[in-house]
Amino acid sequence: MITCHLRYVLDPYKISEFEEYARLWIPIVNRMGGNHHGYFLPSEGASNIAVALFSFPSFAAYEDYRLRMAGDAECQAALELDRRNRSIISYERSFMRPVLG
Repeated sequence: MITCHLRYVLDPYKISEFEEYARLWIPIVNRMGGNHHGYFLPSEGASNIAVALFSFPSFAAYEDYRLRMAGDAECQAALELDRRNRSIISYERSFMRPVLG
């Protein structure tokens, strides 16, 4: 299993727009073979940092998901939403191997 950790730097005045975007991705990732663990939005502390975590059975399965995104209408609509809203300033993507009980 591989877990993708996304760290977003957001426009702090567009958190609600980012939340709308985030809510679109959870069912998309789950439908496309992943397991979305949620988005974590600013509360206390930094007002412009959000995190998302989702897992795929393997890195190959994640790569397949990335390839299929290009032809998926829901994925493209979600990406277009943020192109219009511009809530994401930047992001970093890391991959981790979970240790589970």
